[in-house]
Amino acid sequence: MSELTHLDKQGAARMVDVSAKDQTVREARAEATIRLEATTLAMIVDGQHPKGDVLAVSRIAGIMAAKKTHDLIPLCHALNLSSVSVTLTPVDDPASIHIETRCKLTGQTGVEMEALTAASVAALTLYDMCKAVDRGMVIDGVRLLEKKGGRSGHWQVA
Repeated sequence: MSELTHLDKQGAARMVDVSAKDQTVREARAEATIRLEATTLAMIVDGQHPKGDVLAVSRIAGIMAAKKTHDLIPLCHALNLSSVSVTLTPVDDPASIHIETRCKLTGQTGVEMEALTAASVAALTLYDMCKAVDRGMVIDGVRLLEKKGGRSGHWQVA
């Protein structure tokens, strides 16, 4: 097993030094799903939710979260993201909203945590905006779908 890179020789936490790594194009995709009542989904899709455009607010929250990942995750590098997208797709059966995120940059470290954070916060924002009308929502399936770039190359979920 390789050495843990976030620990120094004394076992103290440290931020990994990426200064010697090559700048390459790096990209990551992640997903999450929020399951909700069919009536809640219809309210969102029909634009009848009392809090307004739930999907637009959740999309913006996901983008903002990707940009702030280094403030949320200890030892995570602040990255100069070149692109962040958050796609929210309503699904009828079972009633749910599928969230897919994509983050991209040219840099010395990957963007997996940014993509995962964007998916998670978009789902949490959906939950927050809808909790008054649907207390039984479930967020699940938060996972990395794909990463490209860097020394480890391309990885994709099977």
